[in-house]
Amino acid sequence: MPGTNRQIRLAARPVGEVKPEDWEHAEAPAAEPGEGEFAGRTRFVSLDPAMRGWLDDRPSYLPPVGLGEVMRAGSVVEVTASNHPRYQVGDLVVGTFGVQEQVVSDGRGTVRIDASVAPPSTYLGALGMPGMTAYFGLLEVGALKEGETVVVSGAAGAVGSLVGQIAKVKGCRVVGIAGGPEKCALLTDELGFDAAIDYRSEDVRKALRTHCPDGIDVYFDNVGGDILDAALARLAMHARVVICGAISQYNAESKVTGPSNYLSLLVRRARMEGFVVFDYAARYKAAAAEMAGWIADGRITVKEHVVRGTVDDFPATLQMLFRGENVGKLVLELV
Repeated sequence: MPGTNRQIRLAARPVGEVKPEDWEHAEAPAAEPGEGEFAGRTRFVSLDPAMRGWLDDRPSYLPPVGLGEVMRAGSVVEVTASNHPRYQVGDLVVGTFGVQEQVVSDGRGTVRIDASVAPPSTYLGALGMPGMTAYFGLLEVGALKEGETVVVSGAAGAVGSLVGQIAKVKGCRVVGIAGGPEKCALLTDELGFDAAIDYRSEDVRKALRTHCPDGIDVYFDNVGGDILDAALARLAMHARVVICGAISQYNAESKVTGPSNYLSLLVRRARMEGFVVFDYAARYKAAAAEMAGWIADGRITVKEHVVRGTVDDFPATLQMLFRGENVGKLVLELV
């Protein structure tokens, strides 16, 4: 593989919001695949809220990205040279290859994808980690039952938009919380949510009383903070609160504060549980097959926000997540 490999590396640990100087725009020689390896050209890079946590040097479910290391990211690559028995030139492969133009891999943790089933970018979204997060978070951790009332925050994002649609497939009433009238209209008019709450212009606590008169059976939380507190105050008996993320807290420079309404869990005999989707990896194939079926028959609409650019556009594109500018799954397509 001739030429050079453009990369984005972590230059400094961010304090608060990630800044341009926290990244190094680097160039390395493009490597040739060795025995049992393949080389590939990056086609699509996944951008996810969890990336912010990977930049902090603190214990988590994955080690932090090291200073000077290529930024961790899921991506789709096209195989350009192969000494690997499972992959041939032209194959599309999804894996955690990092934010770089060229990759060399031994194939561990990678999967060949079928672009005739869905566009390659969808394997980073509805048929990838966000889709699996929504599926297992709602159905396993949330223990969803038909006829229940589900509330999801970050409802216009990659995970939240799928959580609401899966809940509708399962015969539930769904209320989404999102920012802005356009996103709220998308939820109800296109994705089939029963109601939407604009946290920027509405009193969330009052709106939850209106839309959930009998309480919330499953609250799927992607944002934390005040919205989590508001949902805890509206729980039904034996409710389940699924802690998926807390994007409102990720750039906080001070210590993250916990919910003040946690005693609602006691009063309503409810439970609140966090989860990491990687714990369900052995079941991804079956879950993705079911998700693909729902997409094919129109019961789930895939929303993707694809930004076309270069590796060097990664830092600015990542910031879109924390400004709430994306609708659905955010992907950087390298052109």
